[in-house]
Amino acid sequence: MIQTSESVTEGHPDKMCDFISDSILDEALKQDKNSRVACETLATKGVIFVAGEITTKAQLNINRIVREAVKRIGYDDEEFGLNYKTVGVMVAVQPQSPDIAMGVDRKKKLGAGDQGIMVGYATDETKEMMPLPTVLANKLTQRLAYVRKKGIVKGLGPDGKSQVSVEYKNGKPIRITNVIIATQHRKEKDVHQLRKEIFEKVVKPVCAQWLDKHTKIIINGTGRFVLGGPSADTGLTGRKIVIDNYGPSVPVGGGAFSGKDATKVDRSAAYMARYVAKNLVKAGACSKCRVTLSYAIGVEDPTSIDIETYGTGRVHKEEILRAVKKVFSFKPKDIIKTLRLREPIFSQTSAYGHFGRDKFTWEKTNKVRELRKELNL
Repeated sequence: MIQTSESVTEGHPDKMCDFISDSILDEALKQDKNSRVACETLATKGVIFVAGEITTKAQLNINRIVREAVKRIGYDDEEFGLNYKTVGVMVAVQPQSPDIAMGVDRKKKLGAGDQGIMVGYATDETKEMMPLPTVLANKLTQRLAYVRKKGIVKGLGPDGKSQVSVEYKNGKPIRITNVIIATQHRKEKDVHQLRKEIFEKVVKPVCAQWLDKHTKIIINGTGRFVLGGPSADTGLTGRKIVIDNYGPSVPVGGGAFSGKDATKVDRSAAYMARYVAKNLVKAGACSKCRVTLSYAIGVEDPTSIDIETYGTGRVHKEEILRAVKKVFSFKPKDIIKTLRLREPIFSQTSAYGHFGRDKFTWEKTNKVRELRKELNL
């Protein structure tokens, strides 16, 4: 069996839009922790549009936030198709719908900000408790950004993509069959030198232990990638939901994350589902776990909770579900408190995956002891 995952750099037009939307959310939360934000960004040649619903006491200079975000990514040169100094910025923002706010704002309660399905997943096949192809794809794009910003490889642009195919035997990863890298570069950059540098400075540091003589490496397959970002490909917030999650081997609920505050359960409950799944695997209840939640707008408790262990459970599914319901609360208000989701940390999530990086609260495994006690493990 071969499983494949892809990732994109922060300079990819869709990811740039995610970063802008989350940067606006973070600025709102810095000034007003109760901000309600559903912010969408569209980027195309020469112009960035910001739209959505924002209810906040914060004073937001969205034009400035957009330009600073674009600058941080590295779009400061017209050769790469975008310059933070000259790009046009258009803003169309309104307050949250009172019909939605009515269901979310309750005395001592907080109803779900939307209906939907949320999925969390964990596996013991990597130390990150993520599928190996997804881990490697994200690390490759992170490494691409690192060697660009540090000047380790000269002449790279912000846009880039990776793709990794991993062969499994008896459910365990054994080797990489394919690595694909596409990276933006300056027009004078020699493609043969580029391919050599990317293999030595990006692919090998990330993938070396999984490569063999049969692994196929494709770097800049067309031979040229100068024009990139939104000048080559229009970007939108929320268009990389599989990359944001666990790769194509795991189902997604369907809701995007970036630009949304934590009252939107398609973000916060997805983080909670990951938190639960990771703690279950770490506790030894199973070696692979998927937690699926669903909510109705304006209602506190989830309409369903389901746990799938793919036949790896050490105790019955019903017992795991009972323990999960006792140890964790899935009310939006409690999720926000448990995972500290009023803090301005969301722009850090916008590239390289929302899961598998220890810096985030939903990656903690601090419920292991309670779960083991409940499950007699």
